[in-house]
Amino acid sequence: MRAYVGGHQAVSVNDFIELALGTPPELWLGEEGETEEECAARKDAARDILADRPELPDDVARIAAEVIEAHAPALFNVIPLTRPVGRRRPSGKGAAA
Repeated sequence: MRAYVGGHQAVSVNDFIELALGTPPELWLGEEGETEEECAARKDAARDILADRPELPDDVARIAAEVIEAHAPALFNVIPLTRPVGRRRPSGKGAAA
C-alpha cells in the first residue's frame, strides 16, 4: 500500500514528518558528526524558516498532540507489575507446643 501526503509519496516515518512539517527533521535535530560550521548554517536556516513561518512551532505541537491522541491506547497501555511472592523458608526456630 502506498501513502501520499499532499501528492507526495511517503515511504518512511521521516518522509511523513518532513511532509507534515514542510522541512526535514534533521534541520531541527541536527545530524551526528556535523561540524560547527554545518551546525551554524543549519541553525541560520532554521531561524530563517521560523521568521517566514512563525506558526510552525504551533503546527508541530498540534501534529504531536494528534499523533499521541491517535496512538494513546498503545502508548499508555500500562500494566502494573506485581512483586513476585518469594518462598519463605522455615526459619528453624519453631515454637514449642
